[in-house]
This record gives sequence, C-alpha cells and structure tokens, in this order.
Amino acid sequence: MNLLVRFVFITLVMTLLNDSVIAGNSEITIPGQWTVGKAEKWYANQPWLVGTNFTPSSAINQLEMWQPETFDLETISRELGWSAEMGMNTHRVFLHDLLWQQDSEGLIKRIDQFLAVANKYKIRIMFVLCDSVWNPRPQLGIQPDPKPHVHNSGWVQSPHIDILTDIKKQNTLEGYYKGIIGRFKDDPRVLIWDLYNEPGNRNGEDGISLKEKEDIGLIMLRKMFIWAREINPSQPLTAGVWVNEWVGPKATEINRFMLANSDVITFHGYHSIDRMKERVGSIKPFGRPLLCTEFMARTADSTFQEHLPYFKANKIGSYNWGFVAGKIQTQYPWESWQKEYTAEPEIWFHDIIRPDGTAYDQDEVDLIKSIIVEK
Repeated sequence: MNLLVRFVFITLVMTLLNDSVIAGNSEITIPGQWTVGKAEKWYANQPWLVGTNFTPSSAINQLEMWQPETFDLETISRELGWSAEMGMNTHRVFLHDLLWQQDSEGLIKRIDQFLAVANKYKIRIMFVLCDSVWNPRPQLGIQPDPKPHVHNSGWVQSPHIDILTDIKKQNTLEGYYKGIIGRFKDDPRVLIWDLYNEPGNRNGEDGISLKEKEDIGLIMLRKMFIWAREINPSQPLTAGVWVNEWVGPKATEINRFMLANSDVITFHGYHSIDRMKERVGSIKPFGRPLLCTEFMARTADSTFQEHLPYFKANKIGSYNWGFVAGKIQTQYPWESWQKEYTAEPEIWFHDIIRPDGTAYDQDEVDLIKSIIVEK
C-alpha cells in the first residue's frame, strides 16, 4: 500500500469511526441489546456450560471442516461422543463466510446435520461466524497439509483481508450473517452467536498495522451487530474481549464496544488463575452472564486443575481451546511458529485427547469428569 493510498484509507476509516452514531463513544449500544434481567433469566435456565473449541481431528481449519468434500460427519460424531462421555454439554465451533458464498443451501444442510449429531449427545453449540486470526487470505477448495510440528498452521481468517479492508465490500457479509442466524434463530440446539472472534488481532501477513486492523475491525463488528439485531434471534449475541484493557479509562474502543453490546459477556484468558480472577473481577460489575470462551494452555500456567473449579464455583461458562489433537496441531505451542520442533512436546499446549481416543493425561481427564459431574 503506497503512502497516498494508505493516507486515503486511514482518512476513510477515521471518518467512519467518527460517524454521528459512534460519535467517538463506542459504548453506545446497537438497539436491541438484551436487558441484564433478560440475560440473567436466560442464564439461570442453563446448566454450568463446559466444553471446548471444537474442530474434528480430520480438519485443518474451518473450510476443511465444512466443505462438502471433507465434511467428516463420522469423525465429528465419534469425537463429540468422547466429549459427552466426559460430561461436556457445549462446544464453540467456527464457520466461514466463504462457505456461504460457495453453497449457502449446502452449508445450511451440513450445519443441520452437525447440530443433529450434537443434539444426540445433548451438546449445544456456540457458533463463531468470523475470525480475525491467522492466515488472512483464505481460499476455497483443497486445503494445505499441516506444516510439521507447527501450531495451527492452516487456520484461516474470515473474511478475507481484502474484504475486511474495503468498507464497501464488508457489506457483502450481510447476507451471510442474516442467512445463517435467520435460519437457526429459534433453534434450541444453538446456544449463542459469537459474531467475531478476536476482532483486531493481526499477524505479519495482514499487510496493515495493528491500529488499522483494530479500526476496521470495529467498523466491521458494528455492522455485524446491526445485522444480527435485525434478525433478533432467540439466542444471545456476543463478541469476546481478549487483549489490552477491557474497562476503565485505558480500555480500547473495540473492547468498550464489545462489552457494551454483548447480551452475555465472553472473554479469553491464557494466563494464571490469579490473573484470571483479576480479569473476571473487572467485568463482573456489568451484571451479565460470563463465559470464558478460550483458556487452557498448560505451559502458560492456564490449567484445568486450577481454572475449572473456579469457573464452576462462579458459574462461569468454560470453553478450553481444542479437544482432539489433529490436523490443527494445537498441542504444539504458539512459539512453534518461530522455534523449530521436531517432535511432539512432552507437555501439550492445548488439546485433551489423541485421535485414537486415548487421553493425553488420563489423570487430567478423570479430574475434568469429576469436576463436571460433582454437585
């Protein structure tokens, strides 16, 4: 991007961010947000929600999970069954806008098949519609093989960076949001809609700065909430805070916006239990249900042993990253992108189960079961 184009781009972004609706105050909510009372009533009718960020071991990313040629319902059913045996009752699952463009009717059919299998195991799904993390240039078709020993080497962003950075092209996602949410808006098998995972997250392949991606991410996120509110699903809407300051004078605009517009508050935390308690303490005053939609990185001091009892005692929903260690290879740590690994790490970063169904750590699995089922 040359200097003139970059200047025009930034000017346009800032103009839109200063629109009279946002008016420099992203705490203004999009009309239709649930009241605290409605959110509390909804949550009172839920069990303690515990599960994972689920991708079948046979898929390297969202596209491979859902495309018709690689939609592996047999593996999905087997692995959902393993999670149900551990007592899990929900999973967080990623979709992708390109799948809608490819074949919207086929995608709806496969989602319905997936939900039928999940329902068989009494598992309800939180769908994530877009994601700002990893490869910014997704392509339909045959997906690459995993890079040996590299964490999540084939995961893709949604939408494509060329869509995200073009304010007008962003609007092409309206049909995807309204189509998916509209079809399942009253389906009890769908628990929550997570509109955008980690908006503003970036990597060196994005071609824009962190500030630029946060700015355009906020514009995109605002549109997503408007589209979803127009559908008015029976399930709550959310977008999860994950980095930087969440509340107070140093909170970022995008974090203020997410907290001000989510029906239930979701958040990520790959850190110690003490830091987790600090983070939770900062968002408790909102009075809304809390769900931790990403945690558990063993070598980052984020563990089931310490975090699950805390979440259960406080009825905080719990979704760790990863279940079966498969093609996404998230048993390897983030640092595997910079540091060469030639074998599986002795201490897994994420994930719980091997592809053959055996546990990475049987004592850990026994602990998870005991915490979930104990009264």
